[in-house]
Amino acid sequence: MKLWKTNIQDFKYYLQVEKSLSENSVVSYESDIQKLMAFIELFHPSKKPSDVRLQDLQEFLKYISEFHFTETTQSRIISGIKHFFKFLILENYIQINPAELLETPRIKRKLPTFLSVEEIDLMLSHIDRSTPEGERNLAMLETMYSCGLRVSELIGLKLSDLHINDSFISVIGKGDKQRLVPIGKSALKLIDNYNTHHRNHITIKKNSEDMIFLSKRGTPITRQMVFYVIKDLAERAGIKKKLSPHTFRHSFATHLVEGGADLRAVQEMLGHESITTTEIYTHLDQYFLRENILSYHPRNINK
Repeated sequence: MKLWKTNIQDFKYYLQVEKSLSENSVVSYESDIQKLMAFIELFHPSKKPSDVRLQDLQEFLKYISEFHFTETTQSRIISGIKHFFKFLILENYIQINPAELLETPRIKRKLPTFLSVEEIDLMLSHIDRSTPEGERNLAMLETMYSCGLRVSELIGLKLSDLHINDSFISVIGKGDKQRLVPIGKSALKLIDNYNTHHRNHITIKKNSEDMIFLSKRGTPITRQMVFYVIKDLAERAGIKKKLSPHTFRHSFATHLVEGGADLRAVQEMLGHESITTTEIYTHLDQYFLRENILSYHPRNINK
């Protein structure tokens, strides 16, 4: 298995350096390939990566299906395998790509959960603005909704990323790709209020001086903290939907599409590599249009 481990290490380095993937993505890819390696070690211990054939990979997929992995997880594992063997071809480690004809299970796309404008306003109204943390949370969630940020982008936001005069923020997204996102006056005003009256009174830890959103200890807020804030506010507001920080991003995109925004512009603001990802919000818009027609058109109302 020594060659497998060496190839996996090389693949990991390739993902980090050449593809500039996030640490989470690299760990996910590595974990999936290690599952394949463990299967080969168990059932075909003499096989090197160059000996693997399509039939072996199909046996592996049948094997992991018995562990009740979801279609989404299986699809991700297949994607990792395909990338791994494509890398081995690229580096001339193997001559035949066994994963080339490997089929990915068809996944029914789920429409993402989103909040209405009224629900967002209701949640924000339950923030206790008499505390520094409350002012931070209000600025934080308004920024997330106004700019459609991922939680990782929000917690990594810096004062130097703010271009106040131009009403833009500079965001480092997936794959360390930078994009400029418009930010509204409301979010900028709340950030300025938090920074001037609360953040400036925190003893900020070393290397955190430029970070916008800080904990009471002067360190950057964490993903878990953002999750907790949203969950707590949803409970206070009586909102029963299953929410996460990504719900604010979904809401941002859905409201833009509902308002008639250009899909390419929404794609740019969200930092989607493919417009296909952005197009789900048009389906979401159509879904609610259909539901409204079915629910409220006089021909459809039960008399």
